[in-house]
Amino acid sequence: MVKVSVLVAAYNAEPWIGQCLRSLREQTLRDIEIVCVDDASTDSTWNLIKKAAQEDPRIITLHQEVNGGQAKARNRALQVAKGQYICMVDSDDWLDEDALQAAAEVLDRYEDTDSVLFQVDEVDGEHVRRYPMPDFEAMTGQEAFEASLTWQIHGLYMIREGIHRRFPYDDSSRAYSDDNTTRIHFLHSRMVRQCQGVYHYRQHAASVTHSVSVRRFDYLRANESMKRQMEEAGVCERLMRRYEQVRWLNLIDTYMFYHHHRNALDASARDYGLSEMRRVWSDIRTSWLPWSLRLKPGYMPLHPCWWAFRWQEEAYFSLRKWLKGS
Repeated sequence: MVKVSVLVAAYNAEPWIGQCLRSLREQTLRDIEIVCVDDASTDSTWNLIKKAAQEDPRIITLHQEVNGGQAKARNRALQVAKGQYICMVDSDDWLDEDALQAAAEVLDRYEDTDSVLFQVDEVDGEHVRRYPMPDFEAMTGQEAFEASLTWQIHGLYMIREGIHRRFPYDDSSRAYSDDNTTRIHFLHSRMVRQCQGVYHYRQHAASVTHSVSVRRFDYLRANESMKRQMEEAGVCERLMRRYEQVRWLNLIDTYMFYHHHRNALDASARDYGLSEMRRVWSDIRTSWLPWSLRLKPGYMPLHPCWWAFRWQEEAYFSLRKWLKGS
């Protein structure tokens, strides 16, 4: 068994995959394997991965014939991983050379710790921002789970392989459902700590979270999957109520995306987005929302009339856009 398995799912990552793999090959911790899955790329990503594997036998290469999304690609990598500890690195991101060693040393030192967070630098062109997290030495798994509901802590970490195999990546939607996996991992961890190893998270327009695409509505389905998993895990009502607020705010945020970008979507994508938002609007337990939200313009549920809710959102985001431009 190797010390650490790093899972890398790559799709059309030609501009970045070289830096990503180079940062992993240059890690001070040498006892690692890099399980790299090409998710049916249409550029030269697969050739670059194979070339890197020829130069470093620690790189295990896998190729998907059909693009299935990050979660399915990572789960395929997870199936062949042999590491005592497991982490993932996105194909457009990279690590400081001592990052894996720093995280593994924390897991070695603390037997009750199951997950270790990296420090995260968010890189947007020339601008770099350290992800702000509360100052803590250790959290219980439940505390980390609660903090992750509103992303007070991020989701880039190393975990013991047993937990990861019990809870592989949530592939219920093509995008965004990896957030659910992070939260479930925290929930089932005994303790969560952080290390000083740095993960460099690249932000760019080509990423799923920043592009204008019908995939943006997958966020709502991913949220529903998270709610189901919380119910199955017997999460207390206080946290279920808190996550219902998160789902409501995500619905409002999704409508803002629709309002700003619908002209860039085709008719079928617009219809699909509206149907998804309407379904979620009718499903959320609005009685669990605080009155501060239920009475706030732009956020009022206005059940049972979907068209009243839509009128509110159109007026609210049109006014915001006008005020911003005036």
